[in-house]
Amino acid sequence: MNDDDPSADSDVSRERRLALLREEHQDLSAAVSALEGLPQPDMLQIARLKKKKLSLKDEISRLEDQLTPDIIA
Repeated sequence: MNDDDPSADSDVSRERRLALLREEHQDLSAAVSALEGLPQPDMLQIARLKKKKLSLKDEISRLEDQLTPDIIA
């Protein structure tokens, strides 16, 4: 890897962003599980958290695709 390569800096920032998104996704999973375990769970709140989780998953997939080099066979 070349120190003068601007794409290397871009990849590092994408990897950091990816790590943060994965952590947030995991936190939301824990929150959903906790809410579902309540005697009277707030289904609207759970639905909102699940929607946010799905949005994060889509962004995670997009970033992973950007970081994975195209393989030409």
